Amino acid sequence: MTQFVFADSFESWRTEARRLMVAGVEPSAIAWTNETQQPSLFGDEVETDQSASKPSFTVPPKFLDLAQTVACHRNPSRWEILYRTLWRICHEQKHLLEIVTDDDVHSLTQMRKAVTRDVHKMKAFVRFRKVESESGQENYIAWHRPDHRIVRLAAPFFSRRFKAMNWTILTPDESVSWDQQRLEYGAGVPVTEAPDEDALEELWLTYYASIFNPARVKVATMKREMPVRHWATLPEAALIDDLLRDAPARVDDMIERSEGIAETATSYFPEMLGDESLDLAKLRSAAMVCKACPLHGPATQTVFGEGSHDARMIIVGEQPGDQEDIAGQPFVGPAGSLLNEMLGAAQIERGDIYVTNVVKHFKFVEKEGSGGRGKHRLHKKPDSREIFACRPWLEAEIAAIAPDVIVCLGATAAQALFGRDFQITKSRGQFSATDWCAHTIATWHPAAILRMPDDARKKQMKQQMIQDLTIARERFT
Repeated sequence: MTQFVFADSFESWRTEARRLMVAGVEPSAIAWTNETQQPSLFGDEVETDQSASKPSFTVPPKFLDLAQTVACHRNPSRWEILYRTLWRICHEQKHLLEIVTDDDVHSLTQMRKAVTRDVHKMKAFVRFRKVESESGQENYIAWHRPDHRIVRLAAPFFSRRFKAMNWTILTPDESVSWDQQRLEYGAGVPVTEAPDEDALEELWLTYYASIFNPARVKVATMKREMPVRHWATLPEAALIDDLLRDAPARVDDMIERSEGIAETATSYFPEMLGDESLDLAKLRSAAMVCKACPLHGPATQTVFGEGSHDARMIIVGEQPGDQEDIAGQPFVGPAGSLLNEMLGAAQIERGDIYVTNVVKHFKFVEKEGSGGRGKHRLHKKPDSREIFACRPWLEAEIAAIAPDVIVCLGATAAQALFGRDFQITKSRGQFSATDWCAHTIATWHPAAILRMPDDARKKQMKQQMIQDLTIARERFT
């Protein structure tokens, strides 16, 4: 007889799944539901041995992390797929999650990516409005409509970003408040409960209008990055029609006055809407013609990232080197060889991860080689303008893969994700949450190890890099 089981959160699903696994109930004998019903409607409740203090099975941490994210998805079949996958891991294939072509694993991976992308959207589109209580205390309230039930995944980010504010985020499913000490969760509320305008909104609209660059307008790209369904809660959306209407005249005026027009990689993004625009193959093709910064001129070609599209880990370096520029692949030169050695020592298969760089073109200076052997192209660090122009490619890669861990190699990559104040000599090997991944860590760049003249120090740096990569691996295995 089919057993109907209720679950409406990760916690309730985990409790029921543990009970069912202990009882040995196969997935085919269960029908999962989000609706509470009388047990008599669905047959007898599953009998379990209440004397058992511990389940007779072990669950990989990798699966629990995946399940906790997938549980936030709105797909009603998520509980069924999760339980079936758990059963198969425990009874059939211990390393099932490594088989990315498996139908259940693929479905869970796609749901995890959708939830992760929705969290990124929430971070980008939440707008707080100031509200003063009768006692004069300032509070900030926002209303947002996410695609999935992601409040508990996104709330810790806002508590870090707005630590010194009292704020509340309202959504139709759930609300969360921060009192500068702890997060409190409550019921969802309709948009009518959110405040209207505040004194800060006029300042924000003035600022948004001032930074709007009419020369960089791509309507399809804008709608992809800022979906129309979110415009109702974004005060700047009220300006978009007027700004777009005036854009051609403003561009002509800028050209006439010979103003420099800043450009970034977003000008070269594929003209698509929705998650389809995050297809890595299409992004790679678009990046091949990117001219957002001057580096595309002297470089041989764009060097885009490569690796598993379902990677749990992304490794980010600074920029391609001489051999990478020629081959069109990241980390194939001396630094790449050392990276492969360090990955092997940390028990990480390079084919299972994704490797890329902050900047996609090789920046170099030419110098005469010794003995008249012609010119050599020597690495030159990219500047902030070049990093800023190329950054959207990296962000798109991260959004497409939605990794569990990001490893930054060297100071340039680390500062691109952690901020300019990051010092790799002080914070190497420490996990921190960034806007792109909850588990982001920095370690030495292999090129820096190769350049180290002191053998003892070089050996120490290698050991530290292996240790950092091992710590990163343990976060998703």
